[in-house]
Amino acid sequence: MVFLTEEQAKELFETATKLASPGKGLLAADESTGTIKKRFDSIGVENSEKNRSNYRSLLFTAPNLGNYISGAILYEETLYQKNEEGKSMVSLLNEQGIIPGIKVDKGLVNIPGTDEEKATEGLDGLGKRCAEYYKAGARFAKWRAALSIDPQKGKPSSTAIKNATDNLAQYALICQANGLVPIVEPEILADGSHSIEICAQITEKVLVAQYKALHDYNVFLPGTLLKPNMVTSGSDAPKKDIPEAVGYYTNQALRNSVPPSVSGIMFLSGGQSEEESSINLNAINNIGVNPWPLTFSFGRALQASCLKAWVGKSENVFKAQEALLTRAKANSQAQLGKYEGGSGGTMSSTSLFEKKYVY
Repeated sequence: MVFLTEEQAKELFETATKLASPGKGLLAADESTGTIKKRFDSIGVENSEKNRSNYRSLLFTAPNLGNYISGAILYEETLYQKNEEGKSMVSLLNEQGIIPGIKVDKGLVNIPGTDEEKATEGLDGLGKRCAEYYKAGARFAKWRAALSIDPQKGKPSSTAIKNATDNLAQYALICQANGLVPIVEPEILADGSHSIEICAQITEKVLVAQYKALHDYNVFLPGTLLKPNMVTSGSDAPKKDIPEAVGYYTNQALRNSVPPSVSGIMFLSGGQSEEESSINLNAINNIGVNPWPLTFSFGRALQASCLKAWVGKSENVFKAQEALLTRAKANSQAQLGKYEGGSGGTMSSTSLFEKKYVY
């Protein structure tokens, strides 16, 4: 690449491949202050800086979490935060061998001239912020685009797809210039009544456009990761997908669109329950051999049971960490195609879907 030195390219590739290590995935702990308020409200905990610090510290000090988690995506507050003992969150992660990452986008706004389709903000000043995040210890970044499926309304429109894929490519280029591995996340939302076949078609169409944009912007693909949706029917579809169908259609869409030079694919959960996310990830990994590791980058699907076990009480920290580790281990097994189901009990089967999800 013209803009990368050999040393820069090597660092990006090494970071990306570590993040996509066999049997490991990402913990998405990048909820904004507003989004984590919703999580805390659900368990009756005040959304204070202290409670946010205590909760993130609980996550990052879970014993041997690094056996299952290769990286953690942080919100900006968390990147610079310390726990009650005065240790930085970055140091807690580093002690576990977990690579710190950072959410760099600024959220979603409507695209003028569309039917409430979304654009992601945050490119202004991104280079300066990335340089600061690297100095603070971050080694990878995340930027989320969100696209909706509605065949009757022509969604996603060509305007929305071009906006999302171009912005993700620009973000990726800026990240790499500042030493951060970009996670490229063109999420196809699960909202709607569409079939799994329609989701597969749209997912493939968007990913083809995404990799054309990354190529046009000269992004170094071995120093990138992809964070796509699993291919599923819409949340209001009349029939629930079997895991084997999710595995088949997801693999088909990826094999038809993602270059083999990409270092790893880390699925988002898209509001599936903790157990459903693990079972579907397992099914995806049992469809033949792929050129990239297929693993997880879960937020709610790793934390839901953990939050319910904690409820803001220090005496529940160990119990909450056990819940986190149970789920992390299940997803580790699923990444290897060895998950047999049943982890976490009935609580883990509760749907986590939220319409028009923002964070």
